[in-house]
Amino acid sequence: MLRNPAEKYRPFPAVRLTGRKWPSRTIDAAPVWMSTDLRDGNQALIEPMNAAQKLEYFEMLVAIGFKEIEVGFPSASQTDFDFVRKLIDERRIPDDVTIEVFVPSRAELIARTFDALEGAPRAIVHLYNAICPSFRRIVFQQSKDEIKALAVEGTRVIKEYAQARPGTRWTFQYSPETFNTTELPFAREVCDAVAQTWRPTRNHKMIVNLPASVEAATPNVFADQIEWMHRNLGYRDSIVLSVHPHNDRGTAVAAAQLALMAGADRIEGCLFGNGERTGNVDLVTLAMNLDAMGIDIGLDFSDLAAIRRVAERCTRLPVAARHPYAGEVAMRGTRAARDADADGDQCGASSRDRAEDCVTA
Repeated sequence: MLRNPAEKYRPFPAVRLTGRKWPSRTIDAAPVWMSTDLRDGNQALIEPMNAAQKLEYFEMLVAIGFKEIEVGFPSASQTDFDFVRKLIDERRIPDDVTIEVFVPSRAELIARTFDALEGAPRAIVHLYNAICPSFRRIVFQQSKDEIKALAVEGTRVIKEYAQARPGTRWTFQYSPETFNTTELPFAREVCDAVAQTWRPTRNHKMIVNLPASVEAATPNVFADQIEWMHRNLGYRDSIVLSVHPHNDRGTAVAAAQLALMAGADRIEGCLFGNGERTGNVDLVTLAMNLDAMGIDIGLDFSDLAAIRRVAERCTRLPVAARHPYAGEVAMRGTRAARDADADGDQCGASSRDRAEDCVTA
């Protein structure tokens, strides 16, 4: 710890956004949910899941109600490649579920990815490359134009492979990795160039996914960034605007909720917040927060104890006892409240009635 942290750290710059609308909005519908437990969550584990564990987890996600599931990074791992093939060859993907795979903007890895997806009825191909100043300067040593060209070339190659395989319904997804620490005009420029190459339509949209790759600001700043992109992206009516919040500052759930108010249509995350470093946004907490607002979330978390057991067994990660909804302490409190409701019904007043009295008072 520094005596004067200002010697090393600077406040995150504010977004120049006039007339921001998200602060006055409320969430009134669930987003499109995308589970990345089997990709982002899995690659963050000390010991990644084996095929049997991945299949058990996949089937649990399907039972919960996820319609989009990122199942792996097939060009980076033989285990992931084989798992994608298993799902396709054994016809384990329900008709209403779309699998997603992750790939960097490299031609040979894109080719390998399409080998893994051969014969899939539907698939999302998720392309990414880092675009922020530090990556451009330190990692790639490339200009803005070169970074943009890398994204465009990856998109062109994916489009070419997809057009050669008309038996699959392809959806294209692009993530400008490190979006949240990138200049907004450049992030828009890259996303627009990618969309111009893919040419989405209102009837066949593409996904633009905006990750907080390393959470670096307060949730209101992320909401401003999302609203700025929502307002300024080209092809906006042909784009599903997605967010992928990480939890480095412990505010991923708040950032995701404000992002929905700011124009996001879709959320990527993991059950119980698994993922790199401090994790992805916790989809259980986020979804249950919306459920508690009276929103039909489209997911079934009625048996959180069973879901928690499968997640803990497959990932070898314990769910914290004080997790807001699924922790042992929280569930014990839920059981106690349920028992109190039953007792209250017998004497004419439930705990919910008493809680409403407190709010009224």
